[in-house]
Amino acid sequence: MDQSYKRLQNIWLYVLISIAVLINFSGLFITIIGPDGTLYASIAKTMVLKNNFIELFDHNKDWLDKPHFPFWVTAFSFKLFGISTWAYKLPGILFLMMGAVYTYNFAKNLYNIQTARWAVLILLTAQHIVLSNTDVRAEPYLTGLIIAAVFHLYVANKNNSYLNLVIGCVFSACAIMTKGMFALVPIAGAVAGHLVITKNWRQLLNIKWLFGFILILITILPELYCLYYQFDAHPEKLVFGNHGVSGIKFFFWDSQFGRFFNTGPIKGHGDPTFFVHTLLWAFLPWSILLFCAIYNYLKNGIKSIKTHEWYCVSGALLTFLLFSASKFQLPHYLNIVFPFFAIITSQYLNKNWMQKSVQRLKIIQIIVIILMLLIIVLLTYFFRPQALNWLNSCLLVLLLILLIYLPNKLTNIRIEKIFVSTLIASFMVNLYLNLVFYPSLMKYQAASEAAIWINKNNQKNLPVAEFEEQYTSAFDFYIEKEPNKIEFTSNIKLPTKPFLLYAEEDVVNKLKSKGVHITKLKSFSRYWVSRLKPSFLNKQTRGNELTTTQVVLVN
Repeated sequence: MDQSYKRLQNIWLYVLISIAVLINFSGLFITIIGPDGTLYASIAKTMVLKNNFIELFDHNKDWLDKPHFPFWVTAFSFKLFGISTWAYKLPGILFLMMGAVYTYNFAKNLYNIQTARWAVLILLTAQHIVLSNTDVRAEPYLTGLIIAAVFHLYVANKNNSYLNLVIGCVFSACAIMTKGMFALVPIAGAVAGHLVITKNWRQLLNIKWLFGFILILITILPELYCLYYQFDAHPEKLVFGNHGVSGIKFFFWDSQFGRFFNTGPIKGHGDPTFFVHTLLWAFLPWSILLFCAIYNYLKNGIKSIKTHEWYCVSGALLTFLLFSASKFQLPHYLNIVFPFFAIITSQYLNKNWMQKSVQRLKIIQIIVIILMLLIIVLLTYFFRPQALNWLNSCLLVLLLILLIYLPNKLTNIRIEKIFVSTLIASFMVNLYLNLVFYPSLMKYQAASEAAIWINKNNQKNLPVAEFEEQYTSAFDFYIEKEPNKIEFTSNIKLPTKPFLLYAEEDVVNKLKSKGVHITKLKSFSRYWVSRLKPSFLNKQTRGNELTTTQVVLVN
């Protein structure tokens, strides 16, 4: 292969990586999806408004569920840029991009630069990674922190570097302060798993790991202090319906192990196969290739255990198995091991392929690409998105042209043609979702739409109110003027009139029946947008799934 051809390929690879990065940022300004995203945004907003970075509050009540780290980072972003949608999402996306950089470094150290580049592209186009950068929760932070920790601990083990050990432990501590003690599972699973499988007992039992564990405990002391200050020092507080709840105990046990064993205050119903079928769509367009890669890796690895690296497989599969055994399961939990999956898949694709094997891969990916593009067609036909316009239509058509012509122009190697075709198909689907589907969908998140409408139209700066029982974090985050809370009782106490009220239509009608003078200003169609059903996605039957909320003037 001549140097000019190789240089052209490298340029195109970095162009494709740049496009993948931009697509992950393309959801930056889309309204935050409730309930989780808007809840986390509201908690960070309260942090800033109260100037209290020790305690976590939801709806002015003590909140004990997630640790502080993502809220600290988000609050810092709010302080720096102001309270807004993009200021909430930006830190999470940046942590994911940090994870992409570490995925590159890790794959490059384990394999080669080609595997590293492809691993980054696979990670940044995995379906649930892009979705999580639109619907930002704790996972983008955790994904970046975990792969960063594993990389530095890998270097610490390989080069006996105490500096990398310290950096790896700090990243590990930040991961723990993001999700709890279970964050150590993929980190310890990757490093210890490799040493156990390769029977490197001397390194496994090295005193430096004890030093690292002590360092992690020291680094999480700010989290422990905050939990003690808010909960353990105040046993009189009512949390999860009980008094005397320990925040520190919840952090170390109930928040993660309690969910795993289903003994904590937050319970679920586990299905051992849940993450198998979740992975089929969450890691699209690479999921079938991932299953092939894992099977191939284990088959070959058993034959030559000591010459294989086991960091990625042991870190990913141990976490996967534990999550599958858990009683509390959500699709986004798996994101944290996607960097490992990306490296495993990339090294599989970068092997020397026989003609017959490449043909099978081509057929698999053509089917996957067709199914993914069919999503765009079906959503357009049934959902009828309002945000579809000539500009984003032109972008999609341009990508379709690239899908047809670019792979053949870019390379003569068949496996690379398949790879590029898959990438462009992913670009098309996710651009459609972030530029067309989600902007149209979020019009049905009535609470945020109502808050944004009030912000623009409350020219007299009237007080705003909502009912305590109908509280939504989306309304509280997006409303600029802190709302009054009204308890819906037989003897309702209303704020001083006049004021603006956001409420469900039937509640407004009940107030009118009680003689309250009300002027309707704006109605909003409401649907729980994080729980999509076919009857909602179909425009013909959507009306049956909608309820109505209103902004009214009470005077």
